[in-house]
Amino acid sequence: MNHSSSDRLAASLRSWIASAPAGARLPSTRELVATHRVSAATVRAALARLSAEGLVITRPGAGTFAARSRPAGAADFSWQTTALGPAPFEVPGLSAAFAPAAPGELNLAEAYPEPGLLPLEAVRSALQRVARTPALGERAPVAGVEGLRAWVASDLASRTPAGVASAAAKDVLVLPGSQSGLGAIFRAVVGRSQPMLIESPTYWGARLAAAQAGVVLVPVPSGPHGPDPEEVERAFERSGARAFYAQPTFANPHGATWDATARRDILALARRLGAFIIEDEWAADFSMDAVPAPLAAADPDGAVIGLRSLTKSVSPALRVAAVTARGPVHARILAEVQAQSLYVSPVLQHAALDVVTSPRWAAHRRALPARLRERRDLLATALATHAPQLRLGLLPRGGLNLWLGLPEQLSEATVTLACARAGVQVFPGARAFPAEAPAGFLRLNFAGTPAERLEEAARLVGHGLAEAERHDVARLG
Repeated sequence: MNHSSSDRLAASLRSWIASAPAGARLPSTRELVATHRVSAATVRAALARLSAEGLVITRPGAGTFAARSRPAGAADFSWQTTALGPAPFEVPGLSAAFAPAAPGELNLAEAYPEPGLLPLEAVRSALQRVARTPALGERAPVAGVEGLRAWVASDLASRTPAGVASAAAKDVLVLPGSQSGLGAIFRAVVGRSQPMLIESPTYWGARLAAAQAGVVLVPVPSGPHGPDPEEVERAFERSGARAFYAQPTFANPHGATWDATARRDILALARRLGAFIIEDEWAADFSMDAVPAPLAAADPDGAVIGLRSLTKSVSPALRVAAVTARGPVHARILAEVQAQSLYVSPVLQHAALDVVTSPRWAAHRRALPARLRERRDLLATALATHAPQLRLGLLPRGGLNLWLGLPEQLSEATVTLACARAGVQVFPGARAFPAEAPAGFLRLNFAGTPAERLEEAARLVGHGLAEAERHDVARLG
């Protein structure tokens, strides 16, 4: 099918529809083929496009008809401005975080691994098996399927030193994705208009969840070894906060892992102040080297609320995550979860459990570190060659991203647009800062692009940087 032919036919039919009365019947496919000298496939493609635009309605057996009697844009929605009132929350730039790449464009702004790094055959098999079970017609328990909750608890226990009390299945809540989990925790534990400490930079989705929950963020600077415990203590004391959202291992966006001192002192501080640490283990399955145990593994008293997602590591189609919370806070979060989502699909839960308890998952986990390390090193090396202006402060030992500083004279906005024009999407670092960004950064995902195309992606980033430099030099000159 020739796309230019379908484009021309669609343009011709738009003109016809604009002058036709509402409900007018379009010429038949046979007539359009004869008149415009195109194939039937071209006609179908053009009509599908017009249907998606709302310009035509197809009635099987009757034909295709003009759908509207007034030009596009004539509707007046201005009355909704008063009816809706001010927007309840705003996080600038975050709405573009999932913008799809254009056809043929490489995407280093991606948040997920590409399909080649996922155990999709295990997922397909699991869904087929679950589809033959009673789960297809059942409602899951509010807290989650018992087997999946037990697996989450055992996974945490496997990383907990001997002699430290670990979570049990009863402490686990299953949620429809980690974003839902963040919102539930923030609403239940922190509350609207209440303060919460958060690392800066941090995961942009946590900023979004906090804005939706009306939580007041208190930024704490965090570097390659985590935040300074004394700075965390000052932030707790100044703000009166009783919760700290953190990513102690392979933090998104920069990949940092807290050192032993930060882990020990910040956990002790939270216990002394009677505060919670909300530990986001988003990258629990993306280690490339040995990693320290989670904070929850050294917490006997329930100060740590753990969040563990399987969406990125198993499949984006299985939006399943789990919160581990011990003590009265568990009931508080459960009530919030029940009010918001009632329960998670038992089909998804059983499929996720099938995957993570299968031999395929164990084999996948053994092979993944080397594959991630290869891509990390490929992109880092290619960027050093093709985009030497970028500063890589930390080569992460896990996660999916490289965090790179921009030259002082370049703006993130200019670089992002220039890279898009060059053919590669990049993620601007400003979205990761809950306060003013101290400098310009890019977050580049090394796992979302096939390994054989990473050098090409780095070369396109280099082209984008060169264009941005010319643009900003001309502007300043």
